[in-house]
Amino acid sequence: MTSAVSCHSETQSSEKYTDPFKLGWRDLKGLYEDIRKELLISTTELKEMSEYYFDGKGKAFRPIIVVLMARACNSHHNNSRDMQASQRTIALIAEMIHTASLVHDDVIDDASSRRGKHTVNKIWGEKKAVLAGDLILSAASIAMARTGNATVISILTQVIEDLVSVLGCPDPEVHEIAYQYGKNLGIAFQLIDDVLDFTSCSVQMGKPTSTDLKLGLATGPVLFACQQFPEMNAMIMRRFSLPGDVDKARQYVLQSDGVQQTTYLAQRYCHEAVREISKLRPSPERDALIQISERVLTRDK
Repeated sequence: MTSAVSCHSETQSSEKYTDPFKLGWRDLKGLYEDIRKELLISTTELKEMSEYYFDGKGKAFRPIIVVLMARACNSHHNNSRDMQASQRTIALIAEMIHTASLVHDDVIDDASSRRGKHTVNKIWGEKKAVLAGDLILSAASIAMARTGNATVISILTQVIEDLVSVLGCPDPEVHEIAYQYGKNLGIAFQLIDDVLDFTSCSVQMGKPTSTDLKLGLATGPVLFACQQFPEMNAMIMRRFSLPGDVDKARQYVLQSDGVQQTTYLAQRYCHEAVREISKLRPSPERDALIQISERVLTRDK
């Protein structure tokens, strides 16, 4: 992978910060305990399945983005970095929705490992895994309804940063900044995920690699490689279904500049995310969001 171009903003807040994840975690103490309290499930097996990934071993990337965005928006709007309880609730909901999607994705992909351990569907079977994912989503929906904000409830499936802005700040311009940051950062994150599917080993990722090819999906590296190796078009059209297609496609990608081009595209989205968030008044949280953008580009899992 090519080395990532720095996205750092020249405008810094006066208060020094070090690790953006540590800055975010101060608002997330007891995150997984609080999530488990939301999962009010009486059946022992269902409870065990639903709590399986809330073991504190995830990156908690989304909740950290949520609490940092909340404080950055609050600081911009009223010069107070204090976070509302309802904003922290969104951080919990974000992790719950994400985890439910992982449970369902693993069923669709027939995945056997996630975060270095067996998946829910591998241990309990597909039907129960789908039910566990549904239960997590329903608990997230109940938690969302308790915020009492009709606008927030109506945008449940949209970018989480939207929700934080609506709860903490009535300014539509700040809503748009938060939305654009989240959208661009999310696209950059996914593009790097696509790159890692080709450049990282299964042990490093904690899940199988080349998954997208095996599912018949043509991601960024494949589409860029196709420009250099047009013979890949036939494989893409048949969704890499013939014997040897997955291995051939992987080799074409690694021989091309598909990985580099996808990384460069991720850098462009990262720069746009930083450009948007830099419109907010300087604060440690705003600067932490800038630094997280940089780390998205350099992560290896």
